[in-house]
Amino acid sequence: MEQDKSNRKFKLSLTHSILIATVLGMIVGYLVGPAIAPIKIFGDIFLRLIQMSVPLIILGAVLEAVGQINPKELGKLGFKMFVWFSVSTVIAAVIGLALAFTIQPGVGLPPMETVNPVQPPTQTIAQVILNFFPVNIVDSMAKGSMIQVIVFAIVLGIAVSVNMRDDGDRSLLNGLRVFNKSLLTMIKVIMKTAPLGVFSLMAWVSGSLGFNIIIPLIKYLGGISLGVVIVMVLMIAITAAYVRVNPFKLAAKLGNMTLVAATTTSSAISLPVKMEDSENKLGVSKKISNLVNPLGMVLNSAGQAIFLSMGSIMIAQFFHIDMTLGRTIQVVAISTLACMGTLAVPGGALIILASLMPTLGLPAEGIAILASVDWFRGMITTIPNVDCDALIALIIAKGEGEFNRDIFDGKVDPTKCDA
Repeated sequence: MEQDKSNRKFKLSLTHSILIATVLGMIVGYLVGPAIAPIKIFGDIFLRLIQMSVPLIILGAVLEAVGQINPKELGKLGFKMFVWFSVSTVIAAVIGLALAFTIQPGVGLPPMETVNPVQPPTQTIAQVILNFFPVNIVDSMAKGSMIQVIVFAIVLGIAVSVNMRDDGDRSLLNGLRVFNKSLLTMIKVIMKTAPLGVFSLMAWVSGSLGFNIIIPLIKYLGGISLGVVIVMVLMIAITAAYVRVNPFKLAAKLGNMTLVAATTTSSAISLPVKMEDSENKLGVSKKISNLVNPLGMVLNSAGQAIFLSMGSIMIAQFFHIDMTLGRTIQVVAISTLACMGTLAVPGGALIILASLMPTLGLPAEGIAILASVDWFRGMITTIPNVDCDALIALIIAKGEGEFNRDIFDGKVDPTKCDA
């Protein structure tokens, strides 16, 4: 009996399996050399399994996130939330973009050839903006135009919320939740094949480039870390100035949720701690905390925006693909909109990036490079995903007269306060 328990303890998590597959793939690829290239087909199959359902997953996730907003809160309070969520995400995406062009993590390696090279779209800025809006949503999903899918989901989500206000019928939203749950279950099953897919793709990369790939990955993680630091400093400074509190004291009050976010790499697991600290340390009312923090978890992901923008540019640099001004604007817009409806599955950020790459004219094979260090990336980017939600909740609470300064200053016991 004890032996059975002992055997169960040695079961590898998906994260550890991917890390091991990454190392083994690099070693095997280095030893075999370019002759390892045929193994790439297993990685390509894995990428197709992921990509085939992503349009439906993102449509459903964004639609559910927007549609479940209390119709009574869709007015001034809902507008404030969307504005602040958008501001923090755009800031993060632009910072990620700027650092990617400055650090250039994908530069310095010989060109990589892809089996199915993607032709970069050539469009003016006006065409890029116009193409945010779909003509036919079915056609958009078939072509993988994810930014159009997201825009459609936001508009339809608002309509669902308004209908619930008018007739109280929640059947569409409830059915959508069941559908989304089934899609996420399918993704979880597919992700079990991730170690094989990552091993195959990393063996192909290592066989072509050797261990030179390690330097770009170090630069990539360093850039992500720097981006997170800059975003957090800016958001703390903006919040402290608006609420009129000491920025260092504010930063200290984020310590507990920051630690939980980094160690669990999960915004969902961090949610209870984030809500408790928002109310008992930051002085946010329960009304604002209960609305902003859960919605922020699915609609606001500053860390993910940094990852999407920097990851996109790194892959473009890695495959020697020129990024025009129009496509750079697309990266910022897509990184911002794609953070609505974050996927609560292992490798969710990677799945979203994989779905967006065809729109940007980037080869899907680049995902394997980022997947090799995605656990470390997750530790870093989950911090702003969580902390920025709490900061935005504090900003909105201040604007709505729902901020208790005495709780923030530690002058009263929050458990004995109605705020």
